Amino acid sequence: MANFLTTSHEVLQRFPVKYMQYAFCYGSGAFKQSGSDMKSNVLDYIFVVNNSKGFHADNIKQNPKDYSFLKYLGSDAVYKVQGTGVYFNTLVPLESRTIKYGVVGSLDFKSDLLDWTTLYLSGRLHKPVHVIHSTHDAAIDAAIRTNLESAMHASLLLLPDYFTETQLFLTVASLSYSGDFRMTVGEDKNKVANIVTPNLHHFTQLYKEVLENEEHLLWNKESGTFEQVPNFATRFHHLNQLPWGILERLVIYRNKDGRSRDTEEVIRLLATDELNCAEVVSRSISDIVRSSSWNQTVKSALAAGGMKSFRYASAKLKKMVKSQMRSMFGSS
Repeated sequence: MANFLTTSHEVLQRFPVKYMQYAFCYGSGAFKQSGSDMKSNVLDYIFVVNNSKGFHADNIKQNPKDYSFLKYLGSDAVYKVQGTGVYFNTLVPLESRTIKYGVVGSLDFKSDLLDWTTLYLSGRLHKPVHVIHSTHDAAIDAAIRTNLESAMHASLLLLPDYFTETQLFLTVASLSYSGDFRMTVGEDKNKVANIVTPNLHHFTQLYKEVLENEEHLLWNKESGTFEQVPNFATRFHHLNQLPWGILERLVIYRNKDGRSRDTEEVIRLLATDELNCAEVVSRSISDIVRSSSWNQTVKSALAAGGMKSFRYASAKLKKMVKSQMRSMFGSS
């Protein structure tokens, strides 16, 4: 932990922090994951900034080696590649660690948290993170809270009548991986379980207030189990609380028969459809993740350049193979 804190302190000193409204560290370098050595893993950061072009202009001057060939085209080119998503610089050496950092505009950040437009950043914040900088912007804080509530509503629609804390948080953590092609090639197949199992306490603390305030859920803290009644009222409640990105796709699915049902009608129909509701919600989530994972991969390859992209992908594949070997033959 001391090494992580030291590096995070160096991060804030190294970058143009005047633009940052919110910054956090996530991933296997910040939180213990099963079968992984935290100290040797890359530390992943996200910087939410109020002026992306200004941040890149200053950062190219301060840290030119972080950028690929795009730096020679100036901050305008970097900003255009970033678009409405995240611009990543990867495999950046800092002190005794290697870091990767993503830059996103605050409006795009809030949009993804509230509407799940890509489920890229919102998905990362479904899981525990270390906040290293915050200006305590009320709109950002509210979006972070709403995102946690949305993750819970979506997960409860996918879960049965009775389930454990582990099952709940496996479902929560898997939302942003559903439909991600990298889970087939390049990512550890046991990634979700590796994230959740050693960090149950962190997940519980993150969602404690949301769970305690959920009126359609009974939480037995002593046994670590939950009970819900997945009837019309429960499904209707959760469906109404889903982000707009999901609701939009639910309407598309339900209107494939040529009808023109509005959102309210679609929600009512799905709430009565006990057999298919969870499947349709799951498919809608997967569609968002599938699209954004492709877009972000192409964008990250441009940002990193050829050699860094190859090195980063190779490291991912190596981790995936090691995990599969452990699953097949045990830790020995």
